[in-house]
Amino acid sequence: MTNYDTVIIGAGMSGLAAGIRLAMFDQKVCILEKHKVPGGLNSYYERQGRKLDVGLHAMTNFACKGERGRPLTKLLKQLRIPYEKLELSQQNFSRIHFPGYNISFSNDPQLLTKEIEKNFPQQKDHVARLLELVRNFDDVNLDNKPQSAKEKVREIITDENLLEMLFCPLLIYGSAWENDMDFSQFVIMFKSIYLEGFSRPQNGVRTIINLLLEKYKQLGGELRLGTGIKKIDIENGSVQGVTLDSGEKIQAKKVMSSIGLPETMNIVSEKSDASPPGNMSFTETILFFDKKPVDFGIKETIIFYNNHEKYDYKKAEDFCDYRSAVICFPNNFGCDDYDEGLIRVTFIANFEKWNELDRPTYLQRKKEVRDEAMALITKLFPEFRANLLYHDVFTPKTITRYTGHLKGAVYGTTRKARDGRTSIKNLFICGTDQGFLGIVGAMLSGISMANLHCLMNGDKT
Repeated sequence: MTNYDTVIIGAGMSGLAAGIRLAMFDQKVCILEKHKVPGGLNSYYERQGRKLDVGLHAMTNFACKGERGRPLTKLLKQLRIPYEKLELSQQNFSRIHFPGYNISFSNDPQLLTKEIEKNFPQQKDHVARLLELVRNFDDVNLDNKPQSAKEKVREIITDENLLEMLFCPLLIYGSAWENDMDFSQFVIMFKSIYLEGFSRPQNGVRTIINLLLEKYKQLGGELRLGTGIKKIDIENGSVQGVTLDSGEKIQAKKVMSSIGLPETMNIVSEKSDASPPGNMSFTETILFFDKKPVDFGIKETIIFYNNHEKYDYKKAEDFCDYRSAVICFPNNFGCDDYDEGLIRVTFIANFEKWNELDRPTYLQRKKEVRDEAMALITKLFPEFRANLLYHDVFTPKTITRYTGHLKGAVYGTTRKARDGRTSIKNLFICGTDQGFLGIVGAMLSGISMANLHCLMNGDKT
């Protein structure tokens, strides 16, 4: 029977970062991943010679080389990865599109404040107060109690249209709650999107995954792909190790799971309370064209689209809610490494409705999602006249199949374990259900939880 200091479940961003951190200090660590490709919610694949990313459309938390105190530079220091290795390209600019209003923002926070002043001049002083609150709030304090972000922000922002527009990108890029989010999460997302901004690594998410894998293996960490876990072995309320689907047993002093809190507690060998999975799941349509968006004057990087007064961020009543969407133009980052035009369109979806379909109906519904994505693109940009070369559609069922997330819940449970602890001794959570979101947030979660729970001195650098 093999023995480890720490076993990590899941080779996503947080699991890989945690593994690197532990191996860096000579822990005997093994990462177990049930799929044959690492990355979890942010992975990649190839079809007909085309490289496709899945997961988030962009990296948040952009920082220039040498900027101190930024989440990105902090995690690179902790993982000892050179900044240049990421080959980051910044966004052109992004846009929030609501009926009667358009607000653009970029990696320069001044653009957002100018756009708000232009569209909502009476809110100028209110926005200044909100920015001061956000900058001074300790969002990563693990002792912060959950509180409604909308209630808190309404104390400052008095125009509901502006409030809904500001929340739109933050909710769909990071909230397990419906129509609201925890205030700490709000601040994290506000800083990462509005104050720091979007970027994309050269060659997409695989660049980050390959960097993490290379570093982890250099440090002597063990990675076992295609290795499912039957159960987490518990004795007298404490972790003993894991039993694999093959029946093999692995002993470990500690187990850190990045697969989600409900999913983790569902495979413990002793009964334990499990948080319910969240409701927020999505479809993702990836479209390749023979022309690029810029050929038709489209310069936005991401559009957060909503065609009704309120932004109804909740589980779709039907298969998808086509009243809102996120439209991403990956060609429109500073460095375009695609030979073809590429557009990604995300709709809020309903897992239960997708999950009950037979195969023929499922395929037909996927075609409808593609058609709705195409219709939305041509509605917003009537001049766009390009031939569709290839497409693929992901659904909530796809998310569950490839990540194991119950109900296809991209942002996990609404009850985050901010300190990473569970009811089981020496069983810890990192990643989405710990509470740090996005690619950078996931890696910081893995690092923070590894430092806090698995290393002798959490302030090691």
